[in-house]
Amino acid sequence: MKKLVFVGAGSMAEAMISGIGASGLLPGEQIWATNKQDTDRLKTLEQKYGIKATYDLEMLFKDADAVVLAMKPKDAAAAVGEIKSYLPEGMLIISVLAGVSIAAIETAAEKSLAVARAMPNTSAAIGKSATALAVNSNVSNEQKKLIQELFNTIGLTTIVEEYQLDAVTGLSGSGPAYIYYLVEAMEQSAAEIGLDKQTAKQLIIQTLLGAAEMLTKSDKEPAQLRFEVTSPGGTTEAGIGILEQHGVQSAFISCIKEATAQSRRLGHLLGNELAAANRPL
Repeated sequence: MKKLVFVGAGSMAEAMISGIGASGLLPGEQIWATNKQDTDRLKTLEQKYGIKATYDLEMLFKDADAVVLAMKPKDAAAAVGEIKSYLPEGMLIISVLAGVSIAAIETAAEKSLAVARAMPNTSAAIGKSATALAVNSNVSNEQKKLIQELFNTIGLTTIVEEYQLDAVTGLSGSGPAYIYYLVEAMEQSAAEIGLDKQTAKQLIIQTLLGAAEMLTKSDKEPAQLRFEVTSPGGTTEAGIGILEQHGVQSAFISCIKEATAQSRRLGHLLGNELAAANRPL
């Protein structure tokens, strides 16, 4: 790859640009970016990562090997409408737009494209994203390998079927927020039981890191690991009893299901908007 173009220059675009540059996969001068109108943002990315930025679309897309759609999903219809004449048939498009289907992108572009959809999460900012990828039949094996290499620079990558991306959105796309929500509760409880904020924060973070490492390295199921910590009549059993009494596990299951359903609803809405924007008057 000689030229990678980002349309949209928000936090996810920056996370990818940072990861790609730090990994040595592409030098900054081979990465280009544009956005709707925030010139200060583009200047910041140019200075920080050595990339190139422009509002000249002909210059932006000239000799591009791949284009990353990284604008807000609500801006997708207008953005694709503006750039579609610069996208040749078969161009590799990598979308990080939650809820926007491959078919919707091709319909809006009015041509056959090699499209990959990616669902990273905000942990991409520190190189720890859990990213799921889905591709259409126009994406070659070589392109698929390249896409995986790009997202491996910001964390773990896995290939799924496109219909599974709504579930990925509900599980790992929104997942960091669920963990932060849990930590908020742990911090509040720590204050109420007499621990100072800094001590509690250190203990909570190390507990999370340790549990994650155990899940990574152990071949035991989560339930078994939990049972091994839960002595009969002990403190953990008492605490788990309260969680069960309040239906916390069921609430988490419902939470992820609802987030998945919302992803489907938003995808349907965004797909309709893209189709409507492309419909002749």
